[in-house]
Formats: sequence, structure tokens, C-alpha cells
Amino acid sequence: MTRILTLFLFLTVFSSANESIIKNISPAQASKMLKAKKPPVIIDIRTPEEFAKGHLEGAKLVNYRKDFKKNLAKFDRNKTYIFHCQSGGRSTHSLSIWKKLGFKNVHHLKSGYLGWAEARFPVVVPKKK
Repeated sequence: MTRILTLFLFLTVFSSANESIIKNISPAQASKMLKAKKPPVIIDIRTPEEFAKGHLEGAKLVNYRKDFKKNLAKFDRNKTYIFHCQSGGRSTHSLSIWKKLGFKNVHHLKSGYLGWAEARFPVVVPKKK
């Protein structure tokens, strides 16, 4: 009986150590994280058209509407990420994909790009030609 309990405890601890951790964060929390010595990778899951109108500096575009899971799977699961969409809808729907792919340290900018811009944090807006 003791061996079974020990094995159960070991498996519980081991399996929880490998689970994805996704935290909802505000624009202010994201800004603070991005100022760190080793900032997280920013993943913008909007469309290329939305991204072209403005985005967070250094953001990598992974279009939620086109091969999202396949393209997201190319990223290192052990790095720290902040991800967002336009206002929080698509990014909320993507939470299960991040978990299924086994990302370990993910932060969801729950108010999206619009929340970030509304809070007056810096955005990159390409100049029109």
C-alpha cells in the first residue's frame, strides 16, 4: 500500500511539473515584464492586416486564422511568452492550443492590442507610403 501511495504521489508531482502555466495579465504587467533583463517573446495572433496597422515592438506574428497550431508549434516551449489578439477573443480561444502544445510559461494579455494601445503603451505603426 505504501508503494502505491508513493508511486501515486510521484506521478502527481511529475505530471504537474510538466503542465502549461498560462496567466492572464494586464497591459501594465506586460509592460513591466518587457522591461526585464530577459524579456518574454511577444506573439501577436492577429491577421497580417491588423498587424500592419500597428503592433507591439518586437512582436512576432502568428496568424490565428491560418495554420495557427502548426506555426505556433515551431516555437520553443520552454521560453516565456506574452501573447495577444485584437481585444482578447481569439487569444482566449487559443488557450487550449497553447496548453496542448505544452508551452510552459505563457502570459495572456487579456485586453489585447486595443487594451495595450488604450493604456498608452508604445506601439509600432508603419509609415504609409
